[in-house]
Amino acid sequence: MLPVDNHVHTVWSYDGSGTATMARCCEQAVAVGLPAVAFTEHLEFTDGDDGDQVAGFTTDARWWGRIKPLDVTGYLADIAECRERFPSLRILSGIEAGESHLFAASASRVVHGNDFDRVLGSLHAVPYEGKLIAADALFGLMPDDEAMRYYFTELIRLIEGSDLFQVLAHLDFPRRYWPKGAHLFAEAPLEEEYRAVLRALAKTGRVLEINTKTPLASVDMVRWWREEGGTAVSFGSDAHWPQRVGDRFKLAIDVVEQAGFRPGKDPFDFWRA
Repeated sequence: MLPVDNHVHTVWSYDGSGTATMARCCEQAVAVGLPAVAFTEHLEFTDGDDGDQVAGFTTDARWWGRIKPLDVTGYLADIAECRERFPSLRILSGIEAGESHLFAASASRVVHGNDFDRVLGSLHAVPYEGKLIAADALFGLMPDDEAMRYYFTELIRLIEGSDLFQVLAHLDFPRRYWPKGAHLFAEAPLEEEYRAVLRALAKTGRVLEINTKTPLASVDMVRWWREEGGTAVSFGSDAHWPQRVGDRFKLAIDVVEQAGFRPGKDPFDFWRA
């Protein structure tokens, strides 16, 4: 049996495809044989509120100009409707909280005000010279390897500075935009930086996502996770279109099994070392 897809976006996310209705994503999940799907819509903020560390930063319009608030009420109503329509599919509620260490107060009000099944933590943007900029913009400001190191340093701040999330999503997010081509990115030269992030995450007892939209993690990288104390992995397609729900999961299973992870106690559990 395939694992749960714990990272799916629909029209409720600000960057979701207009065709990505929750119902169509459920239909795809059933068609490919998933036991469950988690709709983890984007939770991003454009302005800091009282208690947010982002106060004082300006924002990069390239990134924040597209963001819209999450309509939690409408989203949860859609979840309830799909649970009635697809009784054979377990449908999990969730969010993908961006930069929750910088927007701690704002994110906390949403997370603690709702009983979400899955909360992912992500770093899509980073502070740089008094601004919050899209993570991929780092490649135009410094050498490519240094951009990744800068990102990993901020990622550790996210891990250590926020306890709101359960699963760390796409830990090497900027590699999607590797200037020479994502297929040419190599993890090995940055092994120590990867291990530092994985070690920090393992100390918190949280879960590492194997993201199948990002160029897929190598067996070596998932093994580093286990060696640094990681005990569980989550599978996430990061789908923004229905046809990508559960995409490349069989390949991802091969990767995590070679690294020493196996299915958990039931079909809805994370995979465990």
